[in-house]
Amino acid sequence: MLHEVSFQSFNERDQVQGWIYVPAAEPKGIVQIIHGFGEHSRRYFHMIVKFMEAGYIVAADDHVGHGKTAMMNDTWGDWGDKGFRTMMEDEHRLTQIVKEKYPNLPYFLFGHSMGSFIARDYAAAYGNELTGATFCGTAGIFRGAKETAARLKEAVDAGKGKECDGKFAAELMGWMCERCGEISIGNEWICADPYVQRDHAKDPFDAFTRPVTNQSMYYFTQMMECIEGTEWAEHVPKELPVYNIGGDQDPVGEYGMGIYQVSNWLCETGHNVKTRVYAGYRHEIHNYSDLKDEVEDGIIAFMNSAAQSAGE
Repeated sequence: MLHEVSFQSFNERDQVQGWIYVPAAEPKGIVQIIHGFGEHSRRYFHMIVKFMEAGYIVAADDHVGHGKTAMMNDTWGDWGDKGFRTMMEDEHRLTQIVKEKYPNLPYFLFGHSMGSFIARDYAAAYGNELTGATFCGTAGIFRGAKETAARLKEAVDAGKGKECDGKFAAELMGWMCERCGEISIGNEWICADPYVQRDHAKDPFDAFTRPVTNQSMYYFTQMMECIEGTEWAEHVPKELPVYNIGGDQDPVGEYGMGIYQVSNWLCETGHNVKTRVYAGYRHEIHNYSDLKDEVEDGIIAFMNSAAQSAGE
C-alpha cells in the first residue's frame, strides 16, 4: 500500500510532498528515511523495498527546495525564510502524520548526509519519540564550514540572501573530489560507480545542477554547527540506540575520522552507539551494487535488535 501525503512546511510557504510505503504484511515497525542535500527520497527505492520486505513501514518526503516538493512549489534551491531547522521540523511533522495512521509501533530514523544532520538535530529535539536512529555518511567538524558560513552571513546581511552565488558552494564542497582521480562530472565523491554518478547528475528530480540561494546555503552551514560536539550529544536521550555508518573514502566524514568523531561525542556523553565504517567506499555506501544489501541488512539488524529491546 502507498499513501501520498502533503503537508504545510514549517516555512509556512511550501507544501511538502511525502510518501508512506506499507508492506503487505503485519508491520513490525516504522522507519523514516531522510534524504541528503540536492537529492530526493526516491533515490532510496532499493532501501525502501528492502525495509518493507523486512516488515517495516517506510516514510519519506522531499525536503523544501528539493525534488517533488520543489517542483510543486516552484522553489528549487530556496528553503524559505524560517531558519535552518525548517527541514527538521518538517520531518517531525511527517512522523506525527505517520504515527496517526499507524500508532504504537517502534519508530526509527535513517538519515543520510544532510539527512543525517537533520536526524541528529531531530534526535536532540525529539529523540524521546524514537526507538533508534541510523546516521549514514555524516560529518564531524566539516572542513571549511565555519569560514564559509561567515562569508555567507555577510552576503545575507547585505541583502543578497535570495541571490545564488556559486562561489559559496564551491568553497564548501569544491574540494570533495580530491581523492577521486580524473573528474568529469564533479559528483564522483558520492560513489565510485560511474552509473550512479550519471544517474545522480541526470535525474530530473535531483537538484545537482540547480543553484541554491545564499540564505539556504547559510542555513546548511548552521545545520552542521548545531550538531557539533558533546554539547549536541548531551541533548540526545541516553537511552536512544544509535547506529553510525559510512565509508572510509567519504570526504563528508573526513575519510572515517569525522564518523568516529561523532561516535566519540556520543560515547563521551554515555550513549549506546554502534559504529561501522566500510573500507574502500565513498559517500553513498547504500548505492554500491556490491555493498548495498550488506549495508541495508546491517540497518535492519540494528532496528530489529532495538525494537526487541524496547519491547522487553
